[in-house]
Amino acid sequence: MQAEQKQAVERFLAEKAGADTAVVQEAKLLSGGAIQENWLLVVSLQGGAAAGQLECVLRSDAASAVAASHSRAQEFALLQAAFAAGVTVPEPLWLGDKSVFGRDFFVMRRAAGTAAGFRLVKDASLGGDREALVERIGAEMAKLHSIRPPVAALDFLKQSELSPALQGVQEFRAFLDGHHTAFPALEWGIRWLEKNAPVTTQRVLTHRDWRTGNYMVDEQGLTAVLDWEFAAWSDPLEDIGWFCARCWRFGQFEKEAGGIGSRAALYRGYSAVSGKPVNADAVFYWEVYAHVRWAIIALQQGERHVSGQEPSLELALTAHIVPELELEILRMTGVGSGAAKAN
Repeated sequence: MQAEQKQAVERFLAEKAGADTAVVQEAKLLSGGAIQENWLLVVSLQGGAAAGQLECVLRSDAASAVAASHSRAQEFALLQAAFAAGVTVPEPLWLGDKSVFGRDFFVMRRAAGTAAGFRLVKDASLGGDREALVERIGAEMAKLHSIRPPVAALDFLKQSELSPALQGVQEFRAFLDGHHTAFPALEWGIRWLEKNAPVTTQRVLTHRDWRTGNYMVDEQGLTAVLDWEFAAWSDPLEDIGWFCARCWRFGQFEKEAGGIGSRAALYRGYSAVSGKPVNADAVFYWEVYAHVRWAIIALQQGERHVSGQEPSLELALTAHIVPELELEILRMTGVGSGAAKAN
């Protein structure tokens, strides 16, 4: 963080917190922000009713942008809505703009713990009892899904006349139709999604990237659900399918809920809060959808590197997971016992 930015942020925090002055004692750029940039700030607030130490995170646009990502003001509104519904998220504090930091941003209270998925699935000291953690995540999803349109503060979330499933099909197909390389296995998967698309009777607020790696835990359990930049009105089972998708288990394939626990625990937690049983057969569709969607995203990330728009080894490597995703899509929809057939 440059000196001018630091001084502007200090003035902003002092004004918003109601302090005489604010001194940023530590500013650390956190890892893992491919789309957004996150700064951990340790701030000394001096004078006024807010005097004391504040540990917070300043979240701003990264150098590159992804068109599908919400703006920081929109993400802040989503965080406020989730927080008000009782979802365990970092407390949203204040919204800022380019005049302060050079890029739009917001400030949220720091949450304890780690979000590193590869650590969580292997380190049993994190997250406490794993079945309890997964059950808690199911309950948190149900709290989020209690938010239903219309919500005035979330009027930027548009609803297509198509169902959420068929809207996704349309978007996936449009991308591949304009792509320079053919991906027959993905086309197969998209056709399967189209032919088997469910009817969504009630759209709810969904996170759309709720997976291991996008929530934080400490030694006791869940501390925060992160990264709300892709949230949308959708089918509630989209979040459950994304969380359970094999591609998000970090190699712990036998632990079908996020690579950390059982489906039974996830479904139990969800049903306890929602008051409705989870239709496991219906979740299967959204797991196929998750693999197709992640493959499309991976191709888009790879294009950011190949096109020269954003040279990045991480983005280049992301595209290399597509064959693995294609194989799983074929296995789920056309090969093996219990797989649904596409025509």
